Amino acid sequence: MATDPGAEGPAVPSLVDRYFTRWYKADVKGKPCEDHCILQHSNRICVITLAESHPVLQSGKTIKSISYQISTNCSRLQNKVSGKFKRGAQFLTELAPLCKIYCSDGEEYTISSCVRGRLMEVNENILHKPSILQEKPSTEGYIAVVLPKFEESKSITDGLLTQKQYEEVVVSRITATTATS
Repeated sequence: MATDPGAEGPAVPSLVDRYFTRWYKADVKGKPCEDHCILQHSNRICVITLAESHPVLQSGKTIKSISYQISTNCSRLQNKVSGKFKRGAQFLTELAPLCKIYCSDGEEYTISSCVRGRLMEVNENILHKPSILQEKPSTEGYIAVVLPKFEESKSITDGLLTQKQYEEVVVSRITATTATS
């Protein structure tokens, strides 16, 4: 059977699109455009990332540094998880801060977990190379991995937006800003 090398078949979904469901939290803690994306796997593990519309991912922003030091007594880097029941994992609420991103223009962004659960790991690679947070936010530039309680795994998406709902929010923002200018 001869195939036309110039003909393209259907696009193959990425690993993230194939195995994860995207959920969004818009305007986290009431801060406009500070949107987060939660990638939920079928095994209930959630990967916390930045949404495409987050100010850090907009053109012109340069990340100076990232810190998992939340307060003098709390560092997400000291999270040590072990065993079947994930002993030692820090428990997070929806509004618990995961890290702080400092930009070269003086702006500071606090990234929240957006889901209740145990902190499985933080991405230490973004500490050494912050640019991957902007280059590959859904894959290598993730912020953290959170495991919700089994009983709450179905309800964690209650306050979150689907991809379609999130796109509608972004479009309405664009429409509102163009109408005011």
